[in-house]
Amino acid sequence: MIKRIVVAATFVTGLAFAVTGPTLANGGHCGGASWYGPGFHGKTAASGERFDQNAMTAAHKTLPFGTRVRVTDQRTGRSINVTINDRGPFIRGRIIDLSRAAATELGFRNAGHTQVCITQL
Repeated sequence: MIKRIVVAATFVTGLAFAVTGPTLANGGHCGGASWYGPGFHGKTAASGERFDQNAMTAAHKTLPFGTRVRVTDQRTGRSINVTINDRGPFIRGRIIDLSRAAATELGFRNAGHTQVCITQL
């Protein structure tokens, strides 16, 4: 069963984020996914660790750093597990930004973006 919700969270920085989109009965969330890597590789992620485009990591707007999530591509049914270590994405309709390695493993790196559902592990 899919239902629509709106979740808002305010962080210590004072920035507010609104997350909207279909939510699954098991607490999962569906929406757009993109990937990032080359321009950020080796730089400090929002979590304080160095971003490694070759690691199975992702950016999410509100999930706590260190949270493990399963990302399932809605078009292919392929799934991967990633760890949240950064903030983003900041493009409307997208719910997660994956590392280059994660996008490659999921099979959408060449396309640049896809539709996914994510569930917390």
